[in-house]
Amino acid sequence: MRPLADYPDATLRIFDRPPLPSPAALDDVYLIGICGKGMGALAELLREAGYAVRGSDAAAYPPMSTRLDRLGIRVLEGYDPAHLAPTSERGAPSLTVVGNACTPTHPEAAYARDHGLVQTSLPGALAHVFLQQRRSLVVAGTHGKTTTTGLLAHVLREAGRAPSFLVGGVMAGLDRTCAVGSGPHFVIEGDEYDSAYFDKRPKMLLYRPTDAIVTSLEFDHADIYDDWDDYRAAFEAFAALVGTYGSPVTGVPGTLVLNGDDPHVRALADHTTAAVRTFGLDAGNDVTAQNARAGEGGQRFDLVVDGATVAEVFLPMSGAHNRMNALAVSALALAEGLSPDEVAAGLATFRGMQRRQEVKGQPGGVLVVDDFAHHPTAVAKTLDAVRERWAARRLVAVFEPRSNSSRRKLFEARYAESFDAADAVFLKTPPLRHNDDPADFLDPQAVAAEITRRGTPAAAYESVDALLPDLLAELRPGDLALVMSNGSFDGLMGRLLGALGE
Repeated sequence: MRPLADYPDATLRIFDRPPLPSPAALDDVYLIGICGKGMGALAELLREAGYAVRGSDAAAYPPMSTRLDRLGIRVLEGYDPAHLAPTSERGAPSLTVVGNACTPTHPEAAYARDHGLVQTSLPGALAHVFLQQRRSLVVAGTHGKTTTTGLLAHVLREAGRAPSFLVGGVMAGLDRTCAVGSGPHFVIEGDEYDSAYFDKRPKMLLYRPTDAIVTSLEFDHADIYDDWDDYRAAFEAFAALVGTYGSPVTGVPGTLVLNGDDPHVRALADHTTAAVRTFGLDAGNDVTAQNARAGEGGQRFDLVVDGATVAEVFLPMSGAHNRMNALAVSALALAEGLSPDEVAAGLATFRGMQRRQEVKGQPGGVLVVDDFAHHPTAVAKTLDAVRERWAARRLVAVFEPRSNSSRRKLFEARYAESFDAADAVFLKTPPLRHNDDPADFLDPQAVAAEITRRGTPAAAYESVDALLPDLLAELRPGDLALVMSNGSFDGLMGRLLGALGE
């Protein structure tokens, strides 16, 4: 990743920050960008742990604003340095958490810097307050992090281990992204994106990993990583950290669980001193699955550990990629002392993550499914899993590339290959943002043309207003509409459900 000194505004990024006080000394924590998914979850964790929390955002928008309000967390609308300035009623915050969307010239972030306030990033705050005295179980990798993190937290909860957790999505049934538990474990999704304008290290490097899972490795986040070597180096640095923080609370040594089917992930074993366990569908892995078969509501398989079958598993999720997620969780849960029966019982009761193959309804006889997929590999695996689960239905894929990386020309050819399992494809042109290079921007018309050439009818649209009428004309009772985006898709889901219902 790019060193801070190489930025043209490096003088604003490199500065002395006061040391963080002990967690017991914090009495007023202020979060800049509090309505963001990660920052809102941190606010909730801090409040649950007993801290006074407040913060600001450009606009106080639901659902996060309403959730924070219910917790008694004050959200100030708009950014104003006066929010941080001492008053006759209170002093400056004892800790200011700067969201990674803040630039060096952000009005509140600049005030915190210029006035020497105690400040850190989201991962810095999480590590300082919550991770020093817990076993930090970090789930990293290009794909599958959110589901694997949620599944690991669920298995530990079902086994009575009462973990703390922070997941980058909402756990279905539990309706939470985070919680402070009484047990020794903290399960956390290890994002490889950067931490703050003054700390460009990947978040996962700050999470003090006692144990970790790496699910997969494939180039992503082209907006902050120069190339594949740069991206891979971040995970090599992460692997080197696993197990180096000792074994707080329990005497169990650190374990690094690696996807043994992925040679790039397996190679991370050369960069760690932790115990290594591999998982995968190949029989040569330490933890694998045999006799897998799809069934009503999910799949079944035999859990095989070191060559011996230890449990029969029912997993209420479809697709080989979810079987891999379950194997990763099994490997780490077993290393943390759970029995095979406890692992199997936890896997069987997991209700999944919202926006991961989430059924939204069946209006007008059309099954509508929502998914977060945005990387070409994730799109292809999601389509395969949906095809497996609902094999009798005609599959109509609706996709919006919205993330910084997914909107780049780099992925044009890959996207064209990702929709082979669909019967029809509708693409929306991604939003062009102020910092986008038009020459490096994905051409959805070219992607649609190549998908069509490969045998699946496809069309691209400039807006949801243009796309929706044609989509409605295409859908008929018995079809499955799979809507994929890592954003709001400009309200398409609600409009589609409403129109089909009419």
